[in-house]
Amino acid sequence: MKFALMSLLLNTPNALTGESFTTQEKFQNVLKQAVLAEELGFDAYGVGERHSAPFIASSPPVILTAIAARTSRIRLLTTVTVLSVLDPVRVAEDYATLDHLSGGRIELIIGKGNDASHYPLFGISEEEQWESLAERYALLKRLWSEENVSWQGRYRTPLENVTTQPRPFQQPIPIWHGSASSTHSTELAAKYGEPLFSSNTIHRQSKYTALIEHYRERLAFYGHDPAKAVIGSGAGGAIFIANTTEEAIKKFRPYYDAFHGRLKAPHDLSPFRDLEDNIENGPILVGSAEHVIEKILRYNKAFGNQVLSISVDGLTESEQREQAARFAEEVAPTLRREIKSSVWNDVNPAVETEAVQEPVV
Repeated sequence: MKFALMSLLLNTPNALTGESFTTQEKFQNVLKQAVLAEELGFDAYGVGERHSAPFIASSPPVILTAIAARTSRIRLLTTVTVLSVLDPVRVAEDYATLDHLSGGRIELIIGKGNDASHYPLFGISEEEQWESLAERYALLKRLWSEENVSWQGRYRTPLENVTTQPRPFQQPIPIWHGSASSTHSTELAAKYGEPLFSSNTIHRQSKYTALIEHYRERLAFYGHDPAKAVIGSGAGGAIFIANTTEEAIKKFRPYYDAFHGRLKAPHDLSPFRDLEDNIENGPILVGSAEHVIEKILRYNKAFGNQVLSISVDGLTESEQREQAARFAEEVAPTLRREIKSSVWNDVNPAVETEAVQEPVV
């Protein structure tokens, strides 16, 4: 199994200390997270995209460029690129540029996004989100694989003989499809025969398992081999490892209560009774290292995922470092041995770049 550390740049007061990062401090915190992830041996670092408070992740390509300058090996993910509201020409240009600057380390996870507040900002309705995503993705694919593209659609002005610059460094830039709650995303991934990344954030395992099974069924329908399906998964957006599960629950409970107290949208409301119910029957990883390993193995049996992403956002900086290190040292080695992964095995050291020590300006 391979592992990604990721951040949505959620910037809220710490549930225990009440202290807050300034915007500048939060950006620096994420840059330090990414450098630490590489030092600890994580395979990838991901940055999400949101366009409203308390998130400050509105510009993933800019953030990932700064991370690229400070790292040399780690893959760079978007978790996710909200393509349902973005101009594919701009996306093609931004991420092809980042592809070159990172030495070919960028991978996109595309989706329609989980925050309906971004639709009015970009001029589409929530009802159009899936149609918009499918159209924009079809155009993005052409812009990266073809030159002199002529195109006409609903969600941007027509194009006539357009070749976006720069051309991607990777041929092609890898693209995953983010999946949270709808078969629309699994259908789109299956149509193109491309990898699926399950958010595995809020709901019970059965919901995400059903979506992954739908993906495999539709892969076969479109003529792709389901046995070659590549799947990634989140982990409830939370991890806390301690010497015992009881200690982990005690220390993590204030964070869990504070986070769920902020959730207001119907689709964000937890189906779990409490923290213990989520630990037993939901996606979050809270407990001893042995408990966390057992749970990941149990979910892997249902999902068949080759990649797992975790997040340490919301914790104090010292806890972020501790939790990332404990996962890398106490959990990851066992899972790397137990679960085979074909992802990121063919990274070419020749395209790795040396980290830039000077500040990015």
